[in-house]
Amino acid sequence: MENREFARLLYETADLMEIAGEDGFRIRSYRNGAAAIEGYPERICDILANPERKITDVPGIGKGLAAVLQQLEAEGSCEKRDQLLLKFPPAALEFLKIQGLGPKSIALLFEHFRVSTMDELEQLCRNQKLRTLPRMGAKLEEKVLRSIAQYKERSGRFLLSFADNTARELTAYLSDLDGIEAITPAGSLRRGRETIGDLDLLVTGPNAAAALDRVAAHPRVHEVLGRGPNKTSVKLGREGLQVDVRALEHASFGAAMQYFTGSKEHNVALRQRAIRMGFKLSEYGLFRAEDDVRVAGETEEEVYRALGLDWIPPELRENNGEIELADAHALPTLVEPGDIRGDLHMHTTATDGRATLEEMAEAARALGYEYVAITDHSKAIAMAFGLDEKRVVEFAGAVRKINESGNLGIRILSGLECDIMKEGEMDIAWDALAELDIVIGSVHSHMGLEPEAMTDRLLRALECPHLTAMGHPTGRLLLHRDPFMFDFDKVMGEAVRRGVWLEVNSSPERLDLNATHVRAAKAKGAKFIVSTDAHHPSHLLNMKYGILTARRGGLEAGDIMNTYPAEQFIKALKRGE
Repeated sequence: MENREFARLLYETADLMEIAGEDGFRIRSYRNGAAAIEGYPERICDILANPERKITDVPGIGKGLAAVLQQLEAEGSCEKRDQLLLKFPPAALEFLKIQGLGPKSIALLFEHFRVSTMDELEQLCRNQKLRTLPRMGAKLEEKVLRSIAQYKERSGRFLLSFADNTARELTAYLSDLDGIEAITPAGSLRRGRETIGDLDLLVTGPNAAAALDRVAAHPRVHEVLGRGPNKTSVKLGREGLQVDVRALEHASFGAAMQYFTGSKEHNVALRQRAIRMGFKLSEYGLFRAEDDVRVAGETEEEVYRALGLDWIPPELRENNGEIELADAHALPTLVEPGDIRGDLHMHTTATDGRATLEEMAEAARALGYEYVAITDHSKAIAMAFGLDEKRVVEFAGAVRKINESGNLGIRILSGLECDIMKEGEMDIAWDALAELDIVIGSVHSHMGLEPEAMTDRLLRALECPHLTAMGHPTGRLLLHRDPFMFDFDKVMGEAVRRGVWLEVNSSPERLDLNATHVRAAKAKGAKFIVSTDAHHPSHLLNMKYGILTARRGGLEAGDIMNTYPAEQFIKALKRGE
């Protein structure tokens, strides 16, 4: 079991305990333990399996939680969680994913209406009965209805990082076989989609067919959905991610890679082009229509070339004009992970991070970065012990001394993730912000404002002369919280006018801005940063997901400010460019 899965089960148990009205101290211990495990750099299952290690050495894990973790590892659940799931309907955990409903409101639902399914909850709202409960009204009812519809739409979707980690796990597992040359992810994972429905793995080599049997025997396989001569489909674990593994011949590998990468819309447009040129295109190759002679198929490049096109990067294959650009030899030179020179959004133990400034800097230096910005929270995030004006000024002075010493071997930029308050004012006074190298303005509260009010809020924030970038500009949390609504064109236009950059937040739970917004903002002349919002050194590795999103939005290195070398970047900061 991975750390994220341990944390999820502990969080769920804590929520069920709150629904049941249990002791607040025990609830907090479960949540604190979940937070500690989620960001812990070692695998919890490895510590549990080592008789020379003590799981209680992990900060936040006491004897009680240690026993719970042992049970979770052995059985996939724990006694407390199972008891609560017997007490409440199976839909209790689903209800917790609905915006507007928390443990206390769900407890009221069970007490007054005894709803047991998502459909029953939806009908309750449509009958306008939710508003009859204490502290609930018509607006909340509408919000719950919208969230139910969105929940149903995204059911069965998985974060990009989850699919990526699963693909790497299966690749390592299948690579143990002799006669395997390559195992390549395809589908929406290869295109870098923010969420994934299922996982496609393409296997080549003289023993590729053996991978079909081996994947069916994987210890995490929950169900074998199908087994044929060229394909095996399985469902993995309690999450139920479907994985399709295909064995391919060399002669058709490129055509199959193109076909199974998609998207469907891109493939339809490509096949129509092939027909107009007198060809037939399938996963087996590109064939002349007149005599079925294969003219391309071993590599993707030769398939696109035979159709008169430059090879199109997978991230762009959404039928958004990429075929026309490839025909005109005008595709953008997309940003690469190696173009990034620094990470501009991260947190330390000064607020809610899990590593010191020195530890974060060392991890960034090990990745080859020239500079990092430390951007802890401002004081509005009280639970994270956010910085007030005095601490902001002291931090800026401390960073200047660190850079003068040169001891860390990497340039540190003093920064802040400063909350944008409800009326658009900055959480920290402007004269304190002026002491910093970089200020990221973010919304963390009052996300349910009407679009007009949210637009005014963001426009007012942009008036701050010390604002460098807008952090995770739409506030979404993938598979959990939808973006808040505002006039995107108006706000982005003002950001460009004032020289404020836009963040592509690489956290797999955010990936905000999304690719559509990136394209629209780039068309307005926006400049961007791609950063990780890291709370632990291991989170710095999430940069690759932000880069995938930037590529999907058509960004080149020159569009992204933290591709600049250190001195050039610092000059751009000082000029506000």
